Amino acid sequence: MRKRFLPAVVLVSAWCGLAAAQNAAELKGHNGLVYGVAFSPDGKTLATAGFDNTVKLWEYPSGKELRTLTGHTAAVYGVAFSPDGKTLASSSHDQMIKLWNIADGKMVRELKGHTGIVDSVAFSPDGKSLASGSADKSVRLWNAADGKELKKLGDHANSVYCVAFSADGKTLLSAGADGLIKLWDVTSGKETKALKGHDGAVNGAVFSADGARVLSVGFDRLVHVWDVAKGTETKKLGPTPDDLYGIAYSRDGKQVATIGYGGNVTTWDLDTGKALFQKKLPTVGYCVAFAPDGKALVSGHETRPAGGGVVYVTPIGK
Repeated sequence: MRKRFLPAVVLVSAWCGLAAAQNAAELKGHNGLVYGVAFSPDGKTLATAGFDNTVKLWEYPSGKELRTLTGHTAAVYGVAFSPDGKTLASSSHDQMIKLWNIADGKMVRELKGHTGIVDSVAFSPDGKSLASGSADKSVRLWNAADGKELKKLGDHANSVYCVAFSADGKTLLSAGADGLIKLWDVTSGKETKALKGHDGAVNGAVFSADGARVLSVGFDRLVHVWDVAKGTETKKLGPTPDDLYGIAYSRDGKQVATIGYGGNVTTWDLDTGKALFQKKLPTVGYCVAFAPDGKALVSGHETRPAGGGVVYVTPIGK
């Protein structure tokens, strides 16, 4: 099982510009490692989830810190924007999902029901529902308007680390410590497929833009590519130098990015299966996202030896 972490305490706050960290800009402000990153739909706001129990909102690309969202009582694992960009969801070790108003930073709703760490949360494409995955092994759907649980889709044999909707909202994926990726029919709530092939935990998974493929990463140091209709694996990318934690899909659909325990951030060409760009950053990386213009990667890390948190913005190809 993926190891868990306790928040560390160190006080830092600044946008440090292009730093000595191998041409990567540093976004500092969290007092614990950064485990989740997400961009707003318009690309102007970056949300970061910290093990200091907070969520921070940053103006992008200036790096100006806009506000800190406080209310969780334990480490924050995941963040996700609603499709209209007005609401942010956060998930935490405190077993809660919280919804926040982006305009004023106030919490508007709490979603209660999980009995373990809520590792991941995702809005449906229409913004009406949310999905969540938890260390209690369950995958759940929630009504975004009132915070009530709509249905429990089912369980994994171990912790659920990732959930994601297909672009049409009809299918949900969940991935976990049991080495499986499960596909769920959102309307019926039924499990339709189990994708098997990882050797170890699956830490991250995403749908392609057309929903035809799923891409996933884990502790086997490979990027797995799956055919959704057939439920079969079509190729593997790698191996990488790291146990992989995070994966992101580019907006043009041609590349994926990965981040791992050794701090290596990599982009991959999906057609050729080859690594296009790789840079080793100074510390452990847990999450990654493509910048809105596709010219940089944004990744969440812990700082050592102090144990704080930092976000690196790494220009691709430099």
